[in-house]
Amino acid sequence: MFVLKKIISAFLYPLPLSLLLSFLGLYLLWFTTKQRVGKIVVSVGLAILTLFSYSIITNRLLRPLERKYDTFEIESSSVVSETENKSVIKFVVVLGGGHTSDPALPLLSQMSIHPVVRLMEGIRIYRKFPGSRLLLSGGGAFDPISEAEVMARVAREMGVPERDIILESKSKDTRDEALFIKPMVGNEPFVLVTTASHIPRSMALFRKLGMNPIASPVGHSIKDRQVLRLNSFFPSTGSIKNAELAIHEYLGMAWAKLRGQQ
Repeated sequence: MFVLKKIISAFLYPLPLSLLLSFLGLYLLWFTTKQRVGKIVVSVGLAILTLFSYSIITNRLLRPLERKYDTFEIESSSVVSETENKSVIKFVVVLGGGHTSDPALPLLSQMSIHPVVRLMEGIRIYRKFPGSRLLLSGGGAFDPISEAEVMARVAREMGVPERDIILESKSKDTRDEALFIKPMVGNEPFVLVTTASHIPRSMALFRKLGMNPIASPVGHSIKDRQVLRLNSFFPSTGSIKNAELAIHEYLGMAWAKLRGQQ
């Protein structure tokens, strides 16, 4: 089911979908008599690619996800302010986001950009709460070494003591992470660190299981004070990537609701 889900969702992203439709339309144009249908299919494929290549479209998709939760700061955390005691936070949970283990590369080069940013933020928050522990989550999926272990190696290099690191290395997706982390944290409030676009779905999955996460979104792609530049009027691969991030999350939320997980 995990592999099938990944394959199906991949074909719903703008670039694969537009290419699939375009080649299907070309086939109809070249090898069948369905010329009108072929022209329509090619046009739809090109329109999808064009629309999602512009930031004015993709920003509107991604921004509601990234700004649903405020940035985490100790001073603004309702949990901490109510207790007036930093020791209320026992765990800082960092969710994985992709890696490829390669001994020939530095540890940070083996991780995708999102988990690197998540881990750096997790370590920063961990250091703000004396007595807390860093819970790193992420399985191997298609890799022999789990992402949690790779992150742990980086954390140790950054000065986090071994005794303060907990690993969850069996999960394949966010739902798994929530299931496996629940017995580790119980009902204790904890800081949940993940990419800003991923935080709404993650919070919903964890809360559905009765946990008490405090959102810590990081790695925002949309900045409100970005100035309008000349390249804002041209299509870009960055816009397509942002569209992929947004669609991935909307599909994930729809799937979770269908299965009663949110």
